[in-house]
Amino acid sequence: MRSSLMQNAERSTEPGSFVLQNERMLKVDLAGTGGFFYAKQGSMVAYQGDVDFNYQGSGGVAKMFKKAFTGEGMSLMKVSGSGDVFLAQDADEIFIIHLEGESVTVSGSAILAFESTLTWDINRVEGASMLSGGLFNTTFTGTGALAVTAYGTPVVLQVDVPTYVDMQAAVLWSTSLQSTVRKTAKIGAVIGRGSGEAYQLGLVGQGFVVVQASEGHPVVNQG
Repeated sequence: MRSSLMQNAERSTEPGSFVLQNERMLKVDLAGTGGFFYAKQGSMVAYQGDVDFNYQGSGGVAKMFKKAFTGEGMSLMKVSGSGDVFLAQDADEIFIIHLEGESVTVSGSAILAFESTLTWDINRVEGASMLSGGLFNTTFTGTGALAVTAYGTPVVLQVDVPTYVDMQAAVLWSTSLQSTVRKTAKIGAVIGRGSGEAYQLGLVGQGFVVVQASEGHPVVNQG
């Protein structure tokens, strides 16, 4: 059979590595990962081999469920066994970050997968308790791969002056930055199309922030 579709054949990878099959799909070879890694629940689109998906969590991952990402609507699954696993999330763009004894803070909704060699802690952004559901982020530390998603090609902003980012647009930022929440009136309230307030993530210090080109996926009306 001949088709341009065949140009998208599976890519070969090194054991244990996180690689992009394409800009919207991640491939993970379980060999060499220590036997398992963590991924966003429901993100698996295909796998080959003897792979197990544990949605309950155990050991260190239990804290993910204990401190549930209620504001982000996210939970994790432990992926173990042998074989290749393909992950995707709503056809969002995927980016792999290789930490080498470093730390980075990630918005909970942007986390796709990460290696078990990384340690993490879940925090609420200072001042976010006034928001419905709050704003949770996760700090990853150590050496290993982390895959994040962005809905719309992102931009990396260097922060050397106070910087404000729409909360739904912030993907990740330097742990060296101090974060706060800033409240402003929605534009709709100013021009008469609505009322209410909007919130921005405020960042100060020296570092960077990754901002996606949207405020997240449109909400589908189920009614």
